Amino acid sequence: MERIISPPLSELPKLRQPLTTGEKMVLDLFSSSLDPEWEIYIQPHLNGLRPDFVLLHPQIGIAVFEVKDWDLDAMEYFVRQGPQPSLWARKDGKEFSRQMDNPITKAEYYREAIFNLYCPRLAAKKGFGAITAGAIFPFADGKRLRSLFAPFLKHEDHEQLARYMTISGASEIRNRNIRHVFPDSTRSHSVLMRPELAEDLRGWLVEPDFSVTQRRPLVMNAHQRQLASFRTDTGLRRIKGPAGSGKSLVLAARAARLADEGKTVLVATFNITLWHYLRDLIVRDLRNKQSYRNIVFANFHSWCRDICENVGWSDRYDDLWKGSDASVVMETSLPNLVSTIADETEAPIYDAILVDEGQDYQPLWWNTLRRFLKPGGEMLMAADATQDIYGTAGAWTDDAMTGAGFRGNWSKLDVSYRLPPEAVPLVRSFADRFLPGTEIDLPLQNQAEFDLAPCRLRWVQCAAQQSAKACTEELLRMMHFTGMGTLANADITFLAAHVANGSRVVEMLNDRGIKSVSTFSEDVKERRRQKGGFYMGDARIKATTLHSFKGWESPSLVIHVGTTTDAGSIALIYTGLTRLKNSSQGSRLTIISSSPEFLEYAKTWPNFTDITDKADQSS
Repeated sequence: MERIISPPLSELPKLRQPLTTGEKMVLDLFSSSLDPEWEIYIQPHLNGLRPDFVLLHPQIGIAVFEVKDWDLDAMEYFVRQGPQPSLWARKDGKEFSRQMDNPITKAEYYREAIFNLYCPRLAAKKGFGAITAGAIFPFADGKRLRSLFAPFLKHEDHEQLARYMTISGASEIRNRNIRHVFPDSTRSHSVLMRPELAEDLRGWLVEPDFSVTQRRPLVMNAHQRQLASFRTDTGLRRIKGPAGSGKSLVLAARAARLADEGKTVLVATFNITLWHYLRDLIVRDLRNKQSYRNIVFANFHSWCRDICENVGWSDRYDDLWKGSDASVVMETSLPNLVSTIADETEAPIYDAILVDEGQDYQPLWWNTLRRFLKPGGEMLMAADATQDIYGTAGAWTDDAMTGAGFRGNWSKLDVSYRLPPEAVPLVRSFADRFLPGTEIDLPLQNQAEFDLAPCRLRWVQCAAQQSAKACTEELLRMMHFTGMGTLANADITFLAAHVANGSRVVEMLNDRGIKSVSTFSEDVKERRRQKGGFYMGDARIKATTLHSFKGWESPSLVIHVGTTTDAGSIALIYTGLTRLKNSSQGSRLTIISSSPEFLEYAKTWPNFTDITDKADQSS
C-alpha cells in the first residue's frame, strides 16, 4: 500500500516554513523505516499547535515528535531547578531562558493535547498509552542530551516509561536506529487503538485547503487574464460580476503585475479583514516575491487615518470626531479632510490604486483616492451590486460614474467559478425571491465544471433562543466529516449574523476544547485588532461576522441567519451564501436560521431540518 504523507513529498519545497536539514533526515528515516500503514503528517495544524511530525497508525497508535538542529557546543545549556525545572543557556557571559523552545516539554504538551482535545473517544477509553512522543536532535550527542534533559523526564515521571518519551541524537539518526527513535514502530497492534479513533485526529492533521491553494499560482481563464494584463486608454477600469466570478482574482493579478514592474500600488478595501485575503492572492501571482514591498494594503478609513498621521494632521483628524456623528465623519468629513491633504501637503502618491468590493464605496471616497494617483496612473474598481449590504451601490449613478472618470461599458465577468455547481441554483433562487427590484448580477453555471467533488447543503430551522446551541452542534457535526481525503478542521468557518451570537458560539466551542480565531469582542478597539489578525492561514477554526467575511471564501461554512430581514440583511445573507468555495476535497454549507421569512425557500434545500418544535419543548 502507498503511505499517506501530508503534505505530499512533491510539495515540501513549497512550504512556507521549509524543513530544516535535521527535519529532512528524520522524514527520510520515518518514510524508509516505518510500515506503510504509518501515516506521516509534517508540520500539521493541531488547533493552533504546530508539532514537527505526527505519526498515526489506525491499529497501533499515535506519536508526536519535535526535531531540533541544535549544536550543543554553540552555547552552554543547563537546567535551573525549582518547583519545575527550566532550560537555560549561557553564551558570551549572558544567560537566557530556552524553556519556550524546550522540545521535551513541547512534545509532552502536544501528547497531552492530543489525548485531551483531539481524540475524545480515545480519552473516553483511557487510552493515553496509545500516544507516544519524542525529541530528536540529529546533530547532537545522545548521551549528553539524555543527561541534560534527565530532570524533565524525572519531573514528568517518565523514567520508567521510556517508550512514551524518547530522546534521540546524531548516532541514532546516522545508524537509522528506528527502534530507539520510535519504540512503538515494532508493534503490530494495540488494544487501545482502533480506526474509528484515528478518524478523530485526522481532521486536525490533514493539510487545510488554504495551505494547499496558497502554494499554487492563480488560475484564470483567458478573459480574466486579459483584463489583468492590460490597462485601458484612460487608465481607469471598472469590473462587475457576480460573486465568485473572479473579480478579486483579476484585481490581485493586476496588482502583482504592476508591483513586478516596480510600480507603487495601493490595494484598498472597505472592511478591515478583506485585505488579508487579497494579500494572499497577490503573493501567489508575483514573479518576484520582493515586489511585495511595492504594495500597500489598507481599508479606506484606516488609510485616511494613516494619511493624516503621516503628514502631521493628527490633531485635525481627532477634531473631526469631537461632538460629531460618526457616520457623517466617515462618509464625508474625513474624506474631505484627506482631499485637502492632497492639495496642501506632499503626501505619498501611487502609480496604481485598486479597489475591491467597490459597491461599498461612496463616489466621494473614490474621488478622494483619485487625488493620490500619480499623473498617468491607473485605477481599477471591482464591484457586485447584488452584494450591496451597506446601501451604497445606488449612489453610483451614471452621472457619478462619469464624474469618477469612467468611460464606456463595464468589463463584465459572468460565470461563477467559486461556487460548487449544486449551490448555484439555490443562490440564484434566493436572489430571485428576496432581492427583487434591485440590480442583480446572478452567477451563471460554469459549464466546464464537472461535478466530481461532493457538495453538502444543509438548512437547519430553529428557534432564536436555540440558535447558538444549534450553530455549535452543527460546527461539531461538520468536524465528523473532516480527515483523510477530505477537508481539515482548520477549513471550517463560522459566520454569525451579529457579535452576540458569535461570542456565545465561540464560548461553547471553547468549553469543548475547540479553539477559534474570532472577531467578536464587545470592545470596539479590540474587535478592530481582532479583524486585523484574522486570516485563513490560521490553524484554528475561523469565526467572524457576515460583514467581515465579505469578499472571502471557504469550503466549509456554517452560517447563522438571524431574525432581521431588512434589505441590507437580506443582501448580507446572499453574500454569505456566495462565500462557499468549490474544492476538490468537497464542500459543505450549513445554514442555521431563525427567520420564518425564509422557511418555504429553506424547504427547497437538499437537506432541510426543522428543530423549532424540539427547541420549544426544551425551553
